[in-house]
Amino acid sequence: MPKVTILVAAYNAAPFLPKCLDSLLAQTLEDIQVVCIDDGSTDGTPDVLQRYAAADRRIEVIALPENHGQAYARNQGLLTAKGDYVCFLDSDDWLSADALQRAIGVFEAHSLTDCVLFQVDIVETDRTKRYPLPPFTVLSGEEAFRRSLDWQIHGVYMVRTALHRHYPYDDTCRSFSDDNTTRLHYLHSREVRQCEGVYYYRQHPSSTSHIVSVRQFDRLKANESMKAMLLNEGVDADVLCQWEETRQLVLVDCYSFYFRHRRELSADDRRYALGEMQRVWQTIDRRLLHSPRVQKFGYRPLPCWWMFRVQEWLYFTLRGLLRRNSN
Repeated sequence: MPKVTILVAAYNAAPFLPKCLDSLLAQTLEDIQVVCIDDGSTDGTPDVLQRYAAADRRIEVIALPENHGQAYARNQGLLTAKGDYVCFLDSDDWLSADALQRAIGVFEAHSLTDCVLFQVDIVETDRTKRYPLPPFTVLSGEEAFRRSLDWQIHGVYMVRTALHRHYPYDDTCRSFSDDNTTRLHYLHSREVRQCEGVYYYRQHPSSTSHIVSVRQFDRLKANESMKAMLLNEGVDADVLCQWEETRQLVLVDCYSFYFRHRRELSADDRRYALGEMQRVWQTIDRRLLHSPRVQKFGYRPLPCWWMFRVQEWLYFTLRGLLRRNSN
């Protein structure tokens, strides 16, 4: 039985896959299972995956007939996981050669640990920067969960397979909802630690977080799904307040995206985006919003949708004017 299963969901990733898969085959920990899920690609991704699978028996390929999104694809791979532990590697990212070995070392040294975070290096075109994790040796599951609500700690980690099977990826949205699963893994962990293995996260213009698409508004539905999970878990009232504040901040961020890119969206997409933002605005419990962050102009939870829209238009218009004048 392999020690670790790595889930690699790939959609039209042919240019990046060799670096990703080569980093797995070069791991100092050789006892691994690599499950690659082709999420309905239309480029050369299937050929790349089949070539690597033919060359190394540790690589398995699942071909989905159509594109469903990363969370769904990873769940299909999770069904075939044989390792004691599971982690993911996005198809355009890669790992340091010792990453898996270092994570396993933490698990073996600390029997109560259920999640181990990697170090994350964010790779841009002309520079690399380290994700600024706050220093810690060990966190309780609840501490890690609370820190993940606003991503003081990131969501790139290895987890015990039994815990992951109990909480598979949230695939309610095509994008962003898989973050919810990370938070549940942390919440239900006995201990959360970190290791010195490095996950290299590539940022490029075709990344989901950078493209101009109506899919950006999936963040709103994903956050709704997370709220339903929190209610189901019976978390403390202060956690619900913190999450409702996060939903308000994400709503403002989505309006910022709409304001900047509305002319690049189709008329149907603009209508959808406004309708989705209004629907989510109606679901936010403004009684839970106490933080000074959501009492500032531009972020206030006003009692009328049209008042909220006017606030956002004025706020982002003024920001744009100030930015132009400063240049």
